[in-house]
Amino acid sequence: MSSVFSKIRQAYNLLKEVDIDAIGKLAEKVDLPAAMKQLGKLDDAQLKGLMKMIGPHHHKELPPIDGDFYDLSLTLTEEERALQLRVRAFMETEVRPIVNEYWLKAEFPFELIPKLAALNICGVTYKGYGCPSMSHQMEGILAMEMSRIDSSIATFFGVQSGLAMGSIYLKGSEAQKQEWLPRMQQMQLIGAFGLTEPEVGSGAAGGLTTTARREGNKWVLNGQKKWIGNATFADVIVIWARDVADDNVKGFLVRKGATGLATEKIRDKMALRIVQNALITLTDCWVEEADRLQEANSFKDTADVLRMTRAGVAWEAVGCARGAYESALKYTRERKQFGKPIASFQLIQNHLVEMLCNLTAMQTMVFRLSQLQDEGKLTDEHASLAKVFCSLRTRDVVSHAREVMGGNGILLEYDVARFVADAEAIYSYEGTKEINSLIVGRAITGFSAFV
Repeated sequence: MSSVFSKIRQAYNLLKEVDIDAIGKLAEKVDLPAAMKQLGKLDDAQLKGLMKMIGPHHHKELPPIDGDFYDLSLTLTEEERALQLRVRAFMETEVRPIVNEYWLKAEFPFELIPKLAALNICGVTYKGYGCPSMSHQMEGILAMEMSRIDSSIATFFGVQSGLAMGSIYLKGSEAQKQEWLPRMQQMQLIGAFGLTEPEVGSGAAGGLTTTARREGNKWVLNGQKKWIGNATFADVIVIWARDVADDNVKGFLVRKGATGLATEKIRDKMALRIVQNALITLTDCWVEEADRLQEANSFKDTADVLRMTRAGVAWEAVGCARGAYESALKYTRERKQFGKPIASFQLIQNHLVEMLCNLTAMQTMVFRLSQLQDEGKLTDEHASLAKVFCSLRTRDVVSHAREVMGGNGILLEYDVARFVADAEAIYSYEGTKEINSLIVGRAITGFSAFV
């Protein structure tokens, strides 16, 4: 009898908690007796799973979106970490809101130049001339932070701080350094670097067609340069030309407005659209002997500059991949299908982990690369191996990012489409995969395969 009263008490307590109207509405849609019968057949584990699914859902605290999975930033000093975060904040607040608009228009946001100059990071590794004199690792991290938001801004900065200023810093006379570097460091003057030609790209070492002929205290330059970033508005363009007298490559500082200098913007690019690349035509362009880079007397001197900046391009590739990975991760945690974020699906997680594997491998490689550079042990093959690997893996990362975003992956508003396009430019510039592979191949085999 007591068991009967116990069941009646349980039923009474249940009825007090049940919304009769809700049961009535449910009965219109579901065969309640059949549902109750099936529920009675479930074991404890099945019932627990069912209740978890239909019970109240509490907000789940998700881990932060951070592509630095191995916490490499912890190796930085407090000063370096603060600078990294300051540049990140600049890119997030000043660049991210406008980047897609300018990328679509293929125009440069000149209003950013004084704001970028205020960060005081131009010529970051150089000593003197107002430069910060920090490590090459810090230089790489800054390139990564810029490229994480936009590879075009990273490329503009790399040309200014690395290729243009670097040519003067490494190969200029003291007078040239004093004239140009302080104002370039403050970005009051903008530089460009003219090596690539319409018919001569990565094989510039033996094939430059732009010529230089000395006449008294002046030089006459003739030829063309192509894909020269910043050249449409640069105050000075470093032009590399072959001296007709000794067949050696020499460097010249061609000032804005020089007679015989013409620049034409390259249009309709699918990548790095913010970068203002130009086709340069030099027609009997006169340059004073005082504007010849006094320490640049062969292509080996040009290679010194390229070795330094090629490491920076590997860091840019890492930044592009990191931006794509973090954008894709954010998207998959917000995008819902079948009532759940797609980040909870196995196949999506597999894509994300593959992206993170590539990204982490790239990051550890460039960190070591910069350590070698800071130790004075960087070789051409070190820089070339990083350029080959990082540009290849970046292509892979952005491809996965595009894939997990489905159709939205081709929309500019989600950023990944821009990363996909820009990765193609990073893959090619500062030496193609093939040329850089031959540099490494020569180092490991002892045989040159260049022809």
